[in-house]
Amino acid sequence: MAISTLELRHIIESAFLPMRSTCSASAHGELTIEIIDPATGLNVVFGGIPMASLGTSRAISDLIAQLRAQVCRPARHANAYRPRAMG
Repeated sequence: MAISTLELRHIIESAFLPMRSTCSASAHGELTIEIIDPATGLNVVFGGIPMASLGTSRAISDLIAQLRAQVCRPARHANAYRPRAMG
């Protein structure tokens, strides 16, 4: 059973609290995630994330970890999401 888009959005948006994040899905099955930190002025957008690659809790957790790492260095890595090979 696959996770619904609504549940996926909630998981991802909750993972970046207390920052504000918005997760939207395209008709082509791709996610765009915007992360905003009002305290620092950080505003980073990650797009083109294939929803099909997020079928397990492990894949969702890995995505969140990758995005958190990139948020720490937004100037060099904005819009640079690269999915890891699943082994």
